[in-house]
Parts: sequence; C-alpha cells; structure tokens
Amino acid sequence: MRILKNFIAGQWTDSQSGRRVPDLNPADTSEIVAKAPSSTAVEAAGACEAAARAFEGWRRTPAPVRGQILSTVQRRMEDRREELAEALTREEGKTLAESRGEIQRAINVVEFFAGEARRITGTTIPSELPNNFCYTLKQPVGPVAVITPWNFPVAIPIWKIAPALVSGNTVVFKPASLTPLTAALLVEIFEECGLPPGVLNLIYGGGREVGDTVVKHPAIQAVSFTGSNDVGVGLYTAAAARGIKCQCEMGGKNPIVILADADLDLAVESTVQGAFGSTGQRCTATSRAVVEDSIANEFVERLHARTAGLVMGNGLDPATTIGPSVDGSQLETVLEYVGIGKHEGARLVRGGERLTTSGLERGYFVSPTIFDNVDPGMRIAQEEIFGPVLAVIRASDAKAALRVANGVRFGLSASIYTNDVPSMFRFVDELEAGIIHVNSPTVGGEAHVPFGGMKATGVGLREMGSGSIDFYTELKVVYVDYTGGKRSGNLY
Repeated sequence: MRILKNFIAGQWTDSQSGRRVPDLNPADTSEIVAKAPSSTAVEAAGACEAAARAFEGWRRTPAPVRGQILSTVQRRMEDRREELAEALTREEGKTLAESRGEIQRAINVVEFFAGEARRITGTTIPSELPNNFCYTLKQPVGPVAVITPWNFPVAIPIWKIAPALVSGNTVVFKPASLTPLTAALLVEIFEECGLPPGVLNLIYGGGREVGDTVVKHPAIQAVSFTGSNDVGVGLYTAAAARGIKCQCEMGGKNPIVILADADLDLAVESTVQGAFGSTGQRCTATSRAVVEDSIANEFVERLHARTAGLVMGNGLDPATTIGPSVDGSQLETVLEYVGIGKHEGARLVRGGERLTTSGLERGYFVSPTIFDNVDPGMRIAQEEIFGPVLAVIRASDAKAALRVANGVRFGLSASIYTNDVPSMFRFVDELEAGIIHVNSPTVGGEAHVPFGGMKATGVGLREMGSGSIDFYTELKVVYVDYTGGKRSGNLY
C-alpha cells in the first residue's frame, strides 16, 4: 500500500486535513492499494497559484523544447508500462490485457503531441491594405484545470495534459478519487523527465471542495473535464460565469445497428467486445443493439452463447476476460438498472446477478447481462448505465433502426453493420454521433484522431488530434505595416 501526497510547485506534500481516502481493489476489497489525501480548498487554491507562478517561464520555453520533454515522458512510460498496467488493474479492475492496451494508447498520445510541438503553426493571410503583412499565431491560454474520471485513469489524463503542456500552458490535475495511484505514477514520470516545478500540479480531493475551488479560481483560464453529465453541466455553467474556456466530454448511450445483410458472426463478436469489455465502463461502450427483426432471434441466440464463455475474475488473472465494477456504488447502480429493466417488461436473456462464489465474494462482480425485446423508450434504452448491460431493440427495417439509434439525448459513438454500400453511407450521413464505425465496434480510437460527441455528450472543442491544440491556445491576428507609418492613398 502506498501513502500518496499532493504534488504542488514541484514538491510532494501531505494535506493539512489529516484525512485519507482508501483506494480499494474492486476485485478484492480486502486489499487497500493506496491511501490518498482528502485535500482542503486552501490547498487546491495553492495548486492553482503554483500553476500561475510557473506559467510565464513555461510559455516562454520554445515549443520544440516542450516537445522534447514529452518525448522523454514517452520513453519513461515505455520503461514503466508494466508497473502502470498492474497499478491500473489493481485500483480500477479492468483486465491486465485491457490495462496494457490503455497504457499503449497513452504512450501513443504522448508521442503524437511531442511531434505537435513543431506544428503549432499559424497562417499568413493576404491583406487588402498595401504594404501590410498579416498573419496568425497560437498562444497558450494560461493555467488550465484537468479533471478526469476513473474509467481510463491513464489515457484520459494524458490526452488532456499532453496537449495542454505542449501548447505552453501549466496544469492543475484533479484525478478521480477512485484511481489516485495511477495519477501519482503519471506525475512522477513527468517529474522524473525534467518538467519545471509548478508546470504540472496534482491535487487530490472531492469535487465539491477541491474541484469547485479549482474551477472558480481566478488563475485558471480553461477547464477540461470528462465525467458525468450532472457534474459536467455544473462545471460548464461555472466556467461560463467566469467567461473562460470549458470542454466537457460526458455521457453516452451508444448503438450498434445490425442490418439483415450484416456478417452476423462479426456483429456478435463486436457486440460482446463493445458491451462487456472493460465491464461496460467505457463512455464508448455498446449499450444498445438495434437489430432488424428478420435476424434478431438468431442474433440473440448467438450472443447468448458467446457471452456465456466470458470469464469474470481478478484482472491480474490471465484467464479473466471481464473484471468487476469499480466500486460498491457502481455495482448498486448496475443492479438497480437490472431491476428497472425487469420491471419495465424487457426480457432478461441472461445475467443480471451479483456473483459471490468461486473467489468473487470480495469483489464487485455483476454477470454480463442481456435484455431482449426492449422498447426504445424504456429507461434501460435511454439512460447511461456504465456497466455490463446490453439492451437489444428490434427494428422492422433500416429506417426504423436509424430512428431508434438516434432516439437518445447522447451522441458519442455508433456502429453500423451492413454489406450494402448505400445503406452504409446513409447511416454515416444520418447517425447523430461524433464517432461512426462501419463493421467495427463502438469502442476504440487512435491517438492522432479527434475524439468527442454530439448532443448531450459533449460541449467545447474535440479532444485528441491536431485540432485539440485549438482548445489550449488563443488565436492572435497580427498586422505588420512595413511602410514605417508613412501611409498614403484613399484607404487611409
């Protein structure tokens, strides 16, 4: 067990509150992985002030030099990838294979943004004025707050921190309380790689005391958040009241649409991967399968058989294919929605119970759950569950399937399975989601590709990819009159 500390102005410091929050292994709650401080509002303000003091020096550091530090971070993460993956599995619960995949994605993100340091460019624009040179440049916004969730506690912080730093901003990083150890390991790596004091600050604590203080602090000039809609809308409101930038990635209710001509084996495998991988605790998880009537019975039969082969257990066990829910609260949420689905009249095909045998009694395990004959208006078809629960919705034809797929308030990702090219392009055009997959699962993404959603899923600019730099920079327009002020002509 590690006793964790805040990292402020280049120093690891205890919280004056004296309170610590245990970080439990969700697969075996008898193991305390770490203890993190429950920090005060004063300490949160101190982290913001440290970022403000470090800002001028960091913004003046040439961007390619900032990129070189990120390149060093990339190599250090590669050296410590197994340590990071094991810590991630122990405190979040996903399988070791999934953790290794997340670490690799984070490494790829750092590599990409290290290269972006040499591509933070402006443009030259022809001026209508004679003897004038007009151009744009991008400059950092200032100290930024990064508030991250527990479900991807390495990748998501990295894809916010890396572009923020390479753009010349300083960062106050508040991780989720359920995954404090991976946050500490990430910040350790940045410290080891020569990041100046105060450029990256880590503050632990609750959203009400620490999170609110950071977002409302006058030094903070932008906020990047990933998490629930309720919290995200509150943060967006607080940022708007201050007139600062805010970027929120929130909920999802992602559909996989399977038309009658689809490769059914491929569709079943992808549905299982999307719905039950990472225990369904992904914002891009497949939570609805919208299937044409003519193939629905066969699809459900194959899906049931494939899901029966999944193995639940501790993610450190190589035989495990699905880990636990992250904590007791999330477990109760999943079980509550199972009860809602039954009450609403959906047919429970399999799963839906807490597993307490074969060594699982000390963990938060819910068996992979499939509901069939789900009405599109049911709560299990409309609300984000964030667990291994799939709602199968039958549609009479492709037009009805599209209507069902779009019939939720979220719009993060969606998949369409078909071998008909016109149908494929019709769905690509009309699906209301920020990420569209054709004949591949709703989950997944790449380091250099934009990430984000429509409707209630996201507000602010997209994350990742070159465009993410736009959120962390201000665009400045410059006019240079090279006549020496000796203007002539009707324009003057």
